[in-house]
Amino acid sequence: MEYRRLGSAGLRVSELSLGSWVTFKGQLDESGAVELMKHAYDGGVNFFDNAEVYAGGDAEILMGRALKKLGWRRASYIISTKFFWGLHDGPNEKDTLNRKYLMQAIDGSLARLQLEHVDLIYCHRPDPNTPMEEVVRAMSDIISQGKALYWGTSEWSAEQIAEAWRIADRRNLHRPQMEQPQYNILVHERVEREYAPLYEEIGLGLTTWGPLRSGLLSGKYTKGVPEGSRASLPGYEWLRERWNEGEREIVSRLQGVADELGCSLSQLSIAWILRNKSVSSVILGASRVEQLRENLASGSVTLSSDVLAEISTIVGDYGAKK
Repeated sequence: MEYRRLGSAGLRVSELSLGSWVTFKGQLDESGAVELMKHAYDGGVNFFDNAEVYAGGDAEILMGRALKKLGWRRASYIISTKFFWGLHDGPNEKDTLNRKYLMQAIDGSLARLQLEHVDLIYCHRPDPNTPMEEVVRAMSDIISQGKALYWGTSEWSAEQIAEAWRIADRRNLHRPQMEQPQYNILVHERVEREYAPLYEEIGLGLTTWGPLRSGLLSGKYTKGVPEGSRASLPGYEWLRERWNEGEREIVSRLQGVADELGCSLSQLSIAWILRNKSVSSVILGASRVEQLRENLASGSVTLSSDVLAEISTIVGDYGAKK
């Protein structure tokens, strides 16, 4: 396992990390979470991603229980969580980043995770209804109180990230350090173009999600939706509904490239992301140890300039449209 700095920060994160969206509680019980996290940790993973809203808070509870059972040294792993969607429907508890919500949300997450602090916290989406300075000051205060170590954003525009950074810089507050965007062969415009100036200007780090586009880039959905897969779960029908024939055709052609390299399509897709050194960590989703083992081997897949050119030709300008 290779470790990369989180942008300009001194923190080193495993280039492959383990996420909990959909899988924790949705596909894994406590014993399954323990098994998966142990395998990831033994393979060098030190970063485990979560969010307040995942499984209505149950993903955090499950991860917290797994951490207690595993008994790892606290300094040896990194935990993240994210805030915005909320767990209740009150006017200050849903779809907001106001100070009241954020200061209470961190306490709730820490209780569910059974931790004294988390390492990374994210604003899960931008909030147009709360002044940016209020958001920045609240996130900075959470860090000053020792409840988190670094803060960042998820699916914010480059302009919003830069505005937050400027406010923090002027007010001598903790600056946003990282962004968590979707990034894969089919969705890459924001990471490779929109955010490009921020990598050097403010030292932005990336912890990317959706490396396989919710499983499409694994190739397992080319002939339908397998039972037990993420897209077959109740409430996740929208995953398969967003895939179109153009994407399926691209996936079919990419499978041929993977076959020539002697690796799986999943490994090819993840290796393609890892070739971008602006990415600090690629968040993997897995419900089985075998699946995780396969994806953790992606770091050993080398993509030559010729292969990258072939992938670019296959995808064309599709990713620039997303």
